[in-house]
Amino acid sequence: MSIDRRRLLLSGAAALAAPALLAGCAEDQPQLAAAPPPPATQAPGFYRFKLGSLTVTQVNDGFFSRPVEGFVVNKPLAEVQASLRAEFLPEDKVDIPFNITFVETSRGLVCFDTGNGVLPASATAGKMIANMAAAGIDPAKVTTVIMSHFHGDHINGLTKADGTRAFPNAEVVVPQTEWRFWNEAGNESRSPQGQRPNFANTVRRFQNYDGHVRVIRDNAEAVPGIQAVAAHGHTPGHTCFVISDGNARMMYVADCTNRPVPLALHPDYRIIFDFDPAMAETARRRIYDMVSADRIAITGYHFPFPAHGHLTREGAGYRFRLADWQASV
Repeated sequence: MSIDRRRLLLSGAAALAAPALLAGCAEDQPQLAAAPPPPATQAPGFYRFKLGSLTVTQVNDGFFSRPVEGFVVNKPLAEVQASLRAEFLPEDKVDIPFNITFVETSRGLVCFDTGNGVLPASATAGKMIANMAAAGIDPAKVTTVIMSHFHGDHINGLTKADGTRAFPNAEVVVPQTEWRFWNEAGNESRSPQGQRPNFANTVRRFQNYDGHVRVIRDNAEAVPGIQAVAAHGHTPGHTCFVISDGNARMMYVADCTNRPVPLALHPDYRIIFDFDPAMAETARRRIYDMVSADRIAITGYHFPFPAHGHLTREGAGYRFRLADWQASV
């Protein structure tokens, strides 16, 4: 038998024997652990983009669900449901996102509103601090917190679970009209029933910031490069803010509307959360006309994450268009 033929037969025999040998040694091999189940939560919710030389980070605070019925107070339920169906959204519930805008400036880190604060782990909201950590944002590094208005989902995050300051080194900038209204106890009896808890909550959230609150007039500069724009109605002193860096401009439109679909598409829809619905409608039409006509980028508190893009006119309303993700940092 030739040497090459002998090698071929031996290699074939070895190949046939290999499975048996491996099977015999299986119990001596380390066992692979089962793959862990996929996490039940979404990936961290943060998104960065540039505005001129400024870095903006959107941080998600989760969402809240409520029934569609009773959400829009001046239209038949069937009409509202039809507008949701047309946009491929559920007809029985509305999921309301929460998004906080952070802007890194040469003078420090600015935060617009503060989210829902500390909530039970089972809650779908209250995710801001965890997502800030994922984004590398330290609350102690925030130098300025700018408040658009004093509804709980915007000011509750000012305090930690023990009531101390969540932003220990920050100055809090507040609109004068908003500050005066919610700090005047006599206004409570003249307010819609659903708005009355805001009076006590305002005292609770701001009490540990005594000496660190700066009140600004309507349309005043909050900090260099950030200008207040009065947009009253959602609350008595609800305020938007224009952030500028050279020719680059963006407006934080806060709660001019809640979800832009269907509410920006139908600016005549008036929702249960508006303090003065008629005034709120006037304000949002003015603000949305401005940003759509001047092509000003926006961030919106209740817009779908990452809540950054543009509004364009569409029929009698406005369509929100998410910014190109490739423009992110």
